[in-house]
Amino acid sequence: MELITRGTPRRSTEMAGLAKTFTIDTEVAPADLNDLLQFIYHHYLLTHPTFFKNIKRATFDHERMLYFTNIGPDGKWRIDAEIRGRKPLLVKMTPSSKIVPQSAIDQLKEDLVIWVQLFEDKIRTTTLYFAWIKGEKIIPETMPSRHKRTTVNLFTVNIILFYLIFIGVSILLFSLLGFYAPIAIIAAQFLTVLFSDKIIMQFGKLKIDSKNKEVYLLQYHLPIKEYQEFRKKYGEDMILRMKQEIYEKTLAIGKEPSCAVGEKIFAKYSMKCIPERMMTKKVDVYGIVKKVADKFHLPTPKIVISNSMVPNAAATGPSPSHGAVLITTGLLAQLEDDEIYSVIGHEFGHLKGRDPLILFGLASAEYLLRLYVFLPFFLYAPLLYLMITMGVIYFIAKFFEARADLQSAIVIGQPQILAESLRKIGYRHLQFEKAPAYKLQSWLNWDPHPPIYFRVSRLEKLKTPVKVEHPLVQSVKDVINGFRAAL
Repeated sequence: MELITRGTPRRSTEMAGLAKTFTIDTEVAPADLNDLLQFIYHHYLLTHPTFFKNIKRATFDHERMLYFTNIGPDGKWRIDAEIRGRKPLLVKMTPSSKIVPQSAIDQLKEDLVIWVQLFEDKIRTTTLYFAWIKGEKIIPETMPSRHKRTTVNLFTVNIILFYLIFIGVSILLFSLLGFYAPIAIIAAQFLTVLFSDKIIMQFGKLKIDSKNKEVYLLQYHLPIKEYQEFRKKYGEDMILRMKQEIYEKTLAIGKEPSCAVGEKIFAKYSMKCIPERMMTKKVDVYGIVKKVADKFHLPTPKIVISNSMVPNAAATGPSPSHGAVLITTGLLAQLEDDEIYSVIGHEFGHLKGRDPLILFGLASAEYLLRLYVFLPFFLYAPLLYLMITMGVIYFIAKFFEARADLQSAIVIGQPQILAESLRKIGYRHLQFEKAPAYKLQSWLNWDPHPPIYFRVSRLEKLKTPVKVEHPLVQSVKDVINGFRAAL
């Protein structure tokens, strides 16, 4: 008997014969499910005629269906697949025989998740997003500029980037302070880490605490033409006003946002509220973070929400007792509660490991070596020196990111769910990393995170409960082995 579970291809599946059934969570509104199947049909299946045959669409009992057959190399095997257009999407795969490699089934699952994410990306461009916290000031949703994204990263575990700035600053300080310049520079770096929890709190406008625990999310998708007309006619200021009105008519008086409540507000903006186009969600952010803190036996850190649809989370602080967590509304909208739980577990892995302090020590050591040991080489070839040292530092930083993944898997106990979360967040990277050339490049990039494909595969191979005696040692081994395999 088949066991059908909620979620993306992550949770346990039972086999009836060779058939496997799983579901894919999606933030797509019910009204757009047919368009989602059409998107997969046109952009994924029809564009790969060598691999997909017997492609057909149908409607059964008012439910849209998509059927296809995945053909293996030389036609040695096939996988018959069926997708039901419901929330969540229901997918059934039936391998032709036991010779079908598990890797082929896993790859097909991953491809479907990626294409669902690609469609969601498309839908987001014509979707009105609203986020509230009771009692907090209403603020607009923003897509941060490259500068703002970099600034937020400076005070997370990605803090290494900050030290690049000091290469230029050090030159100025040397001209002003002479012999005392190195002391001033390292002191400034240390102060940055020491107050990093307070600094990161400035990058989010919505504060979460034990009294204001929940974030309320509302998404309303408009057809492209309607969306363009709305933005052209009303602009960003009117969206903020609309958001304020919805809040006053719902949460401010104890009601949940819905089309029934918001009909008059929508009518003011020449729109008709269609329930099938609306998605509402309430996330107990404080509860999730506190639950993770309790699991790690750490105090609950300060929590701030950034109203951005870029899915991200970050944690920093000089110690576990002086930590801060930043979460974007994009992460809350795109992930399920258990996925958010595992992602926050990863961030707590950084806090528990005191990674910001470790990376501060690493960067400071590089600075002193550059100044007193490698200065001739730096002056002779500064660009080459920078490429080598930053490459080494970023590679070492991958050890701590891998450890944070492992810490979440050990403490939270849901490695497959964390893998799914990474797949959702990093699906575009997964697309590129399929190419062998890009796979190696993803290891050499100035990025403290190991490649997504490596992190997902590593987590999915872990058996629950996860038992690792020395997480950092194991992570170092895994990262080095992963890099060697990409060569």
